[in-house]
Amino acid sequence: MKFYKSLLVLSVGIAMAGCSDDETIIVEAPPGEVNTCFTAESCTQFTILHTNDNHGRFWENKDGEYGMAARKTLIDSIRAEVEANGGYSLLLSGGDINTGVPESDLQDAEPDFLGMSDIGYDAMAVGNHEFDNPLSILEKQRVWANFPMLAANIYKEDGTRYFQPYKVFTLGDLRIAVVGLTTEDTAKIGNPEFISELTFTDPKEEIKKVIQEIKDKDEADLVFATTHMGHYENGQHGSNAPGDVALAKAITEGQLAAVIGGHSQNPVCMEPGTNDYASFKPGDECMPDRQNGTWIMQAHEWGKYVGRADFEYFDDKLHLAKYELIPVNLIDDNDQLIGDYIEPNAELKALLQEYQNKGQGELDKVIANSNGKLEGERDIVRGQQTNLGRLIATSHKENQNADFAVMNSGGVRASIEAGPIAYRDVLTVQPFGNMVTVAEMTGSEVVEYLKVVATMQRGSGAYAQLTGLEMTVDCTSKEVEISKINGKDFNAADKYKFTVPSFNAAGGDGYPELNVINTGNVDAEVMYSYLEALQTVKVENYQPQGEIVYTNSDSPLGCEIATN
Repeated sequence: MKFYKSLLVLSVGIAMAGCSDDETIIVEAPPGEVNTCFTAESCTQFTILHTNDNHGRFWENKDGEYGMAARKTLIDSIRAEVEANGGYSLLLSGGDINTGVPESDLQDAEPDFLGMSDIGYDAMAVGNHEFDNPLSILEKQRVWANFPMLAANIYKEDGTRYFQPYKVFTLGDLRIAVVGLTTEDTAKIGNPEFISELTFTDPKEEIKKVIQEIKDKDEADLVFATTHMGHYENGQHGSNAPGDVALAKAITEGQLAAVIGGHSQNPVCMEPGTNDYASFKPGDECMPDRQNGTWIMQAHEWGKYVGRADFEYFDDKLHLAKYELIPVNLIDDNDQLIGDYIEPNAELKALLQEYQNKGQGELDKVIANSNGKLEGERDIVRGQQTNLGRLIATSHKENQNADFAVMNSGGVRASIEAGPIAYRDVLTVQPFGNMVTVAEMTGSEVVEYLKVVATMQRGSGAYAQLTGLEMTVDCTSKEVEISKINGKDFNAADKYKFTVPSFNAAGGDGYPELNVINTGNVDAEVMYSYLEALQTVKVENYQPQGEIVYTNSDSPLGCEIATN
């Protein structure tokens, strides 16, 4: 629907005029732009709602936070409000529906896709974790989803796209094309066993092709992108593939209205007028990024927030009237609810309850007890050696009586708190079902291998957790000097046996591809058996003792070399 000036009430918000009478508008007009929706011949008002990186969190956590049933209630209320004011809405996902909690993983994320369908998502970007399972599982998920999975840059062997590249939505007289894009890192962080027949092209080049195609067909007035590429402050992406900022900068200004993203799992809230992240806390105001005329938004992870962007289109220009990240029943450090309580939708909760109940007895079986926290938080385990990373590596090493073990930190998905450890905890930490593989090399070959693996930059899932090694790593020259392996003096001529996850042995995370023996032992099962045999986990036995020394790096905890 269009709003005509004769029907509008003059209204100026806190920082910017808009076509609504909401006086909580917080986003300033860009320099040189004056918002005069109320004097325009017509104004189209629409709202983009978005989430990303669901990772199996269809159910609320133990504190009642997030969960799809509460998300549905919130989204339904916003849609009703927008419609009552004569506007339109779209609901988009930045991808990674798969992999995160056992209840979802054991059921191929069926509850998550059914929940998204019930909530009424309009489209989603394909995430790299959509390839954690065989393509046959992905095909089942496409059936469960009553909305399109979009990815313009994933091709089959015959040269055709595996997914629909974009979808055009008509909002009154306004046509919006939503293009899907997936990180090209999927080629190295996706499971090679499942994606060998697919090609992941450069999203920065693919978006140009698709925009031209949309233009040639005169299909849309505005182009949006829903992406799974990651947002990196001022485009500094380190070891990761270029993300949303690079995407926005790669095209002509004005061609891409906004990017609704995922993958980096951060709330994209910037200090106004800068390229720096704001110190955002739930309930705070949020200013999305803007690069080369393109708004860039991301709503953290797990459905903790629903992003809401209220747009106004008039005089052939798009204006962002208001933006917020709405917390979904989050609580603060004092156990106080942030914002209003959102009552979960009863019908959806009843549907999801059936999936939540399946297998609870087995998942809650206690297999060991820990005398302290085993650290696996994403921001920590990807940046330093941790007791949990080293425990997992040790379980693989001992399972195969190897000399040392390599464990990629991206395969460590959660921490384990002190106290009882259940099967559910193991599956939460290691949800991917990778196999433990064994390689054998001479000492000189091990040096060449570790020159690549041990110098992977901090902050990415490629950062290696290591056990059984004592060495110095030169992060600038990418050299390693090994002093001991498995407690014995290193000898370049000796043979050494080591374990590495099948994902990495096949070239995942950019690791060297290896000729390995696949033991057939699933990583989570190996960890389960190790813990069950221990009964009592003494976390101090796995604390790093300075065995790995990093030099010529911006951090002593791992290789961190600033990149442009």
